[in-house]
Amino acid sequence: MSRFAGRRGAIRGGLLSTGWASAVLVSTLWAGGAQAALRLDTTGLTPDETAATQRLLDEARSRLPGALRAASGPDIIVRWTSALDARVHGRARRSELLLNRTLLPPLLQPHDEPARRDALATVLHELAHFHDRAHGISRDPRFLDLAGWQVRATRLTTRVAGRVHENRFVDRTPDAYELHAPSEYFAVNLEHYALDPQYACRRPAMARYLRERVGASTAAPDACADDLVYVDAGERQGGALATLDPARVYAIDYLLAEGNAQPMSRWGHSMLRLVVCAPGRAPGPDCRLDLAHHRVLSFRAFVDDVQISTWRGLSGRYPSRLFVLPMEQVIDEYTRVELRGLRSVPLRLSRDEIATVLERTAQLHWSYDGRYYFLGNNCAAETWKLLHDGVPRLAGQGIGSITPTGLLRRLENAGVADASVLEDRAEALRLGYRFQSQGAYFGQVYATAKASLSLPYRSVEQWMDLSPGQRRPWIERADLRASAALLLLEQAAQRRALAQVRETLKRRYLASNRDEGDAPDAVRRLLEESVYLGRPSRLLDDAGYGVPQADERAALEDRSASLVSELKTVRAELERGAREWMGADQRDRLDAIADNAERLGSRLRALHAEQGGLRLP
Repeated sequence: MSRFAGRRGAIRGGLLSTGWASAVLVSTLWAGGAQAALRLDTTGLTPDETAATQRLLDEARSRLPGALRAASGPDIIVRWTSALDARVHGRARRSELLLNRTLLPPLLQPHDEPARRDALATVLHELAHFHDRAHGISRDPRFLDLAGWQVRATRLTTRVAGRVHENRFVDRTPDAYELHAPSEYFAVNLEHYALDPQYACRRPAMARYLRERVGASTAAPDACADDLVYVDAGERQGGALATLDPARVYAIDYLLAEGNAQPMSRWGHSMLRLVVCAPGRAPGPDCRLDLAHHRVLSFRAFVDDVQISTWRGLSGRYPSRLFVLPMEQVIDEYTRVELRGLRSVPLRLSRDEIATVLERTAQLHWSYDGRYYFLGNNCAAETWKLLHDGVPRLAGQGIGSITPTGLLRRLENAGVADASVLEDRAEALRLGYRFQSQGAYFGQVYATAKASLSLPYRSVEQWMDLSPGQRRPWIERADLRASAALLLLEQAAQRRALAQVRETLKRRYLASNRDEGDAPDAVRRLLEESVYLGRPSRLLDDAGYGVPQADERAALEDRSASLVSELKTVRAELERGAREWMGADQRDRLDAIADNAERLGSRLRALHAEQGGLRLP
């Protein structure tokens, strides 16, 4: 149990020499009743060094939360030593608190505030270890949830704590050594809880937990902002800094994208929908009408992934990051491009629980960099962990699942999700609890053309799978109604083809990372810039930690504005060069679809004019 110098120290301390002077002068700094006493071993210390150490320990005592000051137990001997590694500032042994002697000389300098604060943090860190050993805080399941040693999304909700790679909250940390083990996380956070007035704003959930377990912090807390800051991942404002006022979030829904025939999409996709009220509207059911203000929390590898779509997800080679997206964009992605329906099922959460889910969302958004595993840590698992960690009463209920449909079913069985809103299909569509796949609409459109032309293909899917050239002869025979129907289908085919082009370019980028392929530079730059949308911590330097505060928002505004501009530039460049980077088959298919659409447009105008209508533009 050691405290390391610097925010990035990551080596274990050296072994302590066991040879100590037999004559030890002990000075009791505090004791009372059954409380533990800190006793300073003054062996080898000058009077000035003894006095400086006593001042340090007195200040440490004054900074301790009440539960640590009142803790009972054996006395702790405090000793200075030269046996620790230079980067190891302190170590808590069974009944000894060892301090690296390199910290002592600066304490004699009256104006060396950084050195004094570092020594003070070291003492608090090591005292936290003594308290943790006695009370097992770092083994508490709730502490592990908040600290980032998350449960697995199974009925047993098990976890394995203790190794660095299992805690993926690697960004915006005050000291990377906190990820070494839960015990170190507790000690590092106790330091900041006791010393940093902004701690409760930067890590609000952990601050509340520590207040309950160890007492109030003696650091005068700063006033926290009422809103949460995030980076918008939408297509229009991708990269823009935005804020979310928890008071305006009326409800949180479990948002399920229904499955399709793709191997890794057949079970659907899990997301959470934030029902955000428009400014000026009081929270209530009418907020569901404010669709333009609703946001979706979606775990993805890239912002343009509506579903992980290749088997690389089996090996964890995709990242898993939390993107905040406009609801209208998500509806368009799934219902019009993927041709998948959406179900939006309200979760029975109290106002306080909605607030804690949003707090957890902010922590994930700014700190989490996960890894996607199709069979263990997929969208359903990530969504469940967000709910589990944000709503303590859900822990231990065995609701976790690794399939989106399975998670929804378990949430319903536990009384958390209210699926009754889906029972009346027409009403669910009207009120926005269900968003119908445009595939059903296209099926009706195709039925119109099929009846008019006696098309031999049974379904719209079969029609869309034809090459544009195979569809063209029917276009030449279509009447007015059939031409209008076929034009809508050609436009849908064009959207699908463009989505396939984007997927192909993305695959080329991923292959170039592995095999030094020839992915276009614009594709590489676009995906690299898009990383900031799901990992926005990279827009800031390493000075701060947790949720960004007021002094960091100005820098975020500047950098996010640059990101918005860069993303727009690269997207425009990508569109201009897309034809050059397409394969010949893709280019020919898109050209043929465009030709079909143009023929249909011309035919519609001609037929409309023949029937005496106004000439179509």
